[in-house]
Order: sequence, then C-alpha cells, then structure tokens
Amino acid sequence: MPPRLSRPETPEARFLRGPQSRLTELSRAMGIFAEFMRGFRKLHFVGPSVTVFGSARFDEDHRYYKLARETGRRLAEAGFTVMTGGGPGIMEAANRGAKDVGGRSIGVNIDLPFEQGLNPYVDLSMRFEHFYVRKVMLLKYSYAFIAMPGGFGTFDEIFETATLVQTEKIRSFPIVLIGKEFWGPLIDVLREKLLPLGTIDAADLDLLTLTDSPEEAVAGIHDICMERFGLTEGRKVEPQRILGESEPESDS
Repeated sequence: MPPRLSRPETPEARFLRGPQSRLTELSRAMGIFAEFMRGFRKLHFVGPSVTVFGSARFDEDHRYYKLARETGRRLAEAGFTVMTGGGPGIMEAANRGAKDVGGRSIGVNIDLPFEQGLNPYVDLSMRFEHFYVRKVMLLKYSYAFIAMPGGFGTFDEIFETATLVQTEKIRSFPIVLIGKEFWGPLIDVLREKLLPLGTIDAADLDLLTLTDSPEEAVAGIHDICMERFGLTEGRKVEPQRILGESEPESDS
C-alpha cells in the first residue's frame, strides 16, 4: 500500500494534541456545542430510523454494495428512515436502496481528506467536523443498527454501539451484522477467545445477530421495534431536499 500523502494538520487534530489556552479550549467547546445543536435541530423529525454502517470503498458492482442496496430498500419498505454516514460505497448503496422505493434517506457526513464526498441519494444531509458529534447523531435517532462489511470506521461504530447497549447507555436496540463470510470469524473470536477469558459474558454475544439475508434482518428489526418499542411510521422528509451547513435555519 503506498504511503499516505502528508496533509496540513486539521483544526480537530490541533485541538486533540494536548492542553491549550483556556480561551482556545472554550472557543472550541462552544463550536462543538453548536455542531451538536445544528444536528439536533435538523434531525429532530426524521422519524424512526435504522442506521446502516459499512465501508466507503465498495463500488456499485461489488456484491456487498448490492446487498446494502437491497437492505436499504427493504428498510424503506418496512417504514424506516435509512440513515448512513452519507458517503460512497455501502453508505451510498443503502441510501440508494431507500430512494429506489421512495423511502426516506438521511446522510450524516464527515469532513475527511479522503473518501467522504456526499452521495447523491439523500433527502436530508448534514456535514460534521467531529467524528464524535457525527456518531451521536447516527445513534440518537435510530432504533436499530446494521453493519455491512467495512474497515476501521465500521468496526469502531459497531463495537461502540454494542458497548452502549451492553452498559445500558442506550436501550437494547437490535444490532445486525450482514455477511456471514465477513463477520463470522469475528464472532468466532468473541466466542472462542473473549468469552473463555471472561472479558465478555455469554449474554453479550446475544447483542449481535449474524445473517446473510436483508429480508431476515429487516423483518427481525421490524418485529422487535414494533413490539418492544411500540414504534409507528414517522413523518416523511421532503423529497429531494438537501440541507447543507451553509443553508440558513429558521427559528421555527
């Protein structure tokens, strides 16, 4: 793999480098707070959502892209808003599947030096500077989480979600891993290494559902969400409306 090109240090990297002046820390904290508030305001009425995680690096001819597109379609048909990180690859595929059947499609994007342009299949979008703000948005408005094959980011997102359920910081929302060939070895490590060492409990393994079937995944999510949480279909976002940070917000 070729070495990454050297890029200028980002404001976030400078902020996380270590202690700085109190004025600098306060200014940055206020900016983070403002980013949270923009997200809360724009995503308040998206309706019951399911977040789909996955790699940005699969093109539309890849089988995982096609699997994610079918998953997005089935989620929309079941009445859920499909929420992703808004980028290409798996994220694009899930948003695209929702749009294929006229469903609601949300993209919660992140400023990165590579890979993260906004895909064209979202009705409502936001772009964030901070990963932790973005991850709160992906979690706060969803009642289930689907992980397709991915890299470091996908693993981070799915394990953080599982940790939040395990520690009861969020409710026991369904977490589904789609792709047995990809995720199966990971489940084996959890079962054969972590469980015998006592670093997880047997009940923790039950937090993760493994399947190859988008139909099975969505049916299970629908049944659990409707029965356990009493959800009904939420409001539909205005079609083809793309909201960027530059767009003025009303006070209503």
